[in-house]
Amino acid sequence: MEETGRSRRGKIVKIIAILFVLYVGMVVAFESMLGFFQPANQSTMVVTTMEEDGTSHDRVVARLESGGQLFVAVNHWPRAWYRRTLENPNVQVTLDGDRGDYLAVRTTGGEYDRVNDEHGLGFVFRFLTGFPRRHILRLDPR
Repeated sequence: MEETGRSRRGKIVKIIAILFVLYVGMVVAFESMLGFFQPANQSTMVVTTMEEDGTSHDRVVARLESGGQLFVAVNHWPRAWYRRTLENPNVQVTLDGDRGDYLAVRTTGGEYDRVNDEHGLGFVFRFLTGFPRRHILRLDPR
């Protein structure tokens, strides 16, 4: 009888492990497709980050507006553009065909809460992206 209990637990552990691996695979596939296709529409903009050697990188991101200011949220696991922005907060933003220079500033406290509440993410999106921690940057024109 004890062996049957162990084998049942073993099957349950295997099923949970398989479901976990399938979920991780789904998140990787979803994030990869977004990164590859970078869908652009009326609610997106392009953020151009710069590396120390002068290499520039464009990333299509969702544009958020709150209180007359422009924001961008980090909603995904792939975050190279965000890390580059933290290293060099001077970015260029292409918005509605116009390109401008901006300073990216991390939001915290009440400002973060306000923007996050105004532009919340639904459960399905958070599930598909693997529940990454969200960061929000304010983009101040320079």
